[in-house]
Amino acid sequence: MKFPSYIMMAVVAAATAIFTLSSCDSLNDERIPYAEVRLTFTTEGVWNIYGVAGATSSRRYIKSEHIPTDFPYTALDQTGWGGLLVVCDIMGDPQVYDLSCPVEMRRDVRIYIPADEVHARCPQCESTYEVFTNYGVPLSGPAARNGYALKRYHVVYGGPAEYLVITR
Repeated sequence: MKFPSYIMMAVVAAATAIFTLSSCDSLNDERIPYAEVRLTFTTEGVWNIYGVAGATSSRRYIKSEHIPTDFPYTALDQTGWGGLLVVCDIMGDPQVYDLSCPVEMRRDVRIYIPADEVHARCPQCESTYEVFTNYGVPLSGPAARNGYALKRYHVVYGGPAEYLVITR
């Protein structure tokens, strides 16, 4: 039995769509357990003192360990599962990631950016991540092999009582 060409084209198009949509090349950035995230910079002055100030700058926020030591945390502030890594991307915009490595999934195994390097690294599994230009994408190690990206959070510019807020 011979099928008309338009039916064959429809079958090929459907098969292509199914294959494309079921591809395994996606990243998983939801491995870090749920934790509250809210960090408020009440004024531009507070952001200028405690925020990130220029492309490829970074700062860590861990409320339970009072990091940074003089940051004015409030009772409402929460810094996620393992803490927050706030970076200024190459365009000058703040980006925020959970400090916990998505491979290790532990609060106390935190990524860091080594001095004179531009990629974040896990001290346990040695995975590296692009945090300044590609939104926490894994570059090497078990995270890259398994497609585990860093957990990202949102930056919202607030109103008159809140200059900038980091949230889920």
